Amino acid sequence: MTPPGLPNAMERPHFIGIGGAGMSGIAKILAQRGAKVAGSDARDSETAQALRAHGATVHIGHAAAHLAADSTCVVVSSAIRSDNPELARAAELGIPVVHRSDALAGLMDGLRPIAVAGTHGKTTTTSMLAVSLSALGLDPSYAIGGDLDAPGSNAHHGEGDIFVAEADESDRSFHKYTPQVAIILNAELDHHANYASMEEIYESFETFVAKVVPGGTLVVAHGQAGAAEIAARVAGNEGLRVVTYGEEEAADVRITKITPRGLTSEVTVVIDGRMLTFTVSVPGRHYAHNAVAALAAGVALGIPAHNLASALGKYTGVKRRLQLKGEAAGVQVIDSYAHHPTEMNADLEAIRGAAGDSRILVVFQPHLFSRTQELGKEMGQALALADAALVLDIYPAREDPIPGITSEIIIASARAAGADVTAEHEKDAVADVIAGMAKPGDLVLTMGAGDVTDLGPQILARLSS
Repeated sequence: MTPPGLPNAMERPHFIGIGGAGMSGIAKILAQRGAKVAGSDARDSETAQALRAHGATVHIGHAAAHLAADSTCVVVSSAIRSDNPELARAAELGIPVVHRSDALAGLMDGLRPIAVAGTHGKTTTTSMLAVSLSALGLDPSYAIGGDLDAPGSNAHHGEGDIFVAEADESDRSFHKYTPQVAIILNAELDHHANYASMEEIYESFETFVAKVVPGGTLVVAHGQAGAAEIAARVAGNEGLRVVTYGEEEAADVRITKITPRGLTSEVTVVIDGRMLTFTVSVPGRHYAHNAVAALAAGVALGIPAHNLASALGKYTGVKRRLQLKGEAAGVQVIDSYAHHPTEMNADLEAIRGAAGDSRILVVFQPHLFSRTQELGKEMGQALALADAALVLDIYPAREDPIPGITSEIIIASARAAGADVTAEHEKDAVADVIAGMAKPGDLVLTMGAGDVTDLGPQILARLSS
């Protein structure tokens, strides 16, 4: 096939926040397609350096002067504030502003897109598809919310006709995509600044499903209540094929067995009447389910199930999804992106299953004031699965503080659930505290969606010393 060209007005795009997970992937693909890419970010990073290696101009800090007058558009995400100086300069120059979801939708034109949606597991499932399809020589394009194995590996412009994309429901931007195959892994109440109720979540996912092309397929979790509700609501959509997966007898793609094998799992499924057993190279039941969702989606695009099942074993994880950062003094340090109680429970249960008799020590950083306000109690209950935990102050990301909302909500709930939890207000002190607690054989889990990930190397260095 002829590789797709550049979407309209994308010849010289300027990205505000170019180092972000979603933004950097789109920038990389555009650069690989021949666009003259520029942008800015608050701080330098390995991702920014990787983009420079692809020919992009990356400015550090935000200033009106960073925006070239001949830019054909300015790309923003929902995280960019309206008072950003580059955004104001774009208005002065009359340069059109494009949301990143519109830019991503443009990159998918002319291809066969798989869009992966759900409250949890999107990055992992998208990554599993990207890795396995690549291993089969299909050279897909992909845009993922996390790096596979190196900075800047979150996206790729492939020569094949498949585009795998993480479809973000947080700001309803996934309504822009028209996939041939859509995946819904789960649906729970989250993103409280944008959704007031589960009904709003359901309506948003229904809109997403309505955009699947006629004759396309929805792959949906059978046993997850939110996903099952959406499946029931869209069952009558004309031209839509619905394929369910799960451990239930009634699932179209049925998981019959998940066997933990240390930090991997062996999964047996029945698909199209055939039994298949394959390896998932990350621990935990939820990752096994993600792999089966990826399998069902690939089969919906016509890829032989046995080929794809074998290729799924090539996936060895994505950064921040139970990523082993290293070992020192007999202590393993693992990084987890989990920030919603369901994710925290799933990752802690997976690690507990792999840890045997070893202790699990968690360094948890809550993400967003609004999420803590709504789900702080459940976060604390999840931490009771650890042997001990440090809880940091809330990482604000794009939010302003909410009076009365602090990490103490989580700590009080965790203690009420019987957890051994300590507040730690100084991030710089964490490495020393953990080094004083950890013993040979322990597992340390840095957990959260903010900059808690930076602590893994510091903890390893302190343990080594």
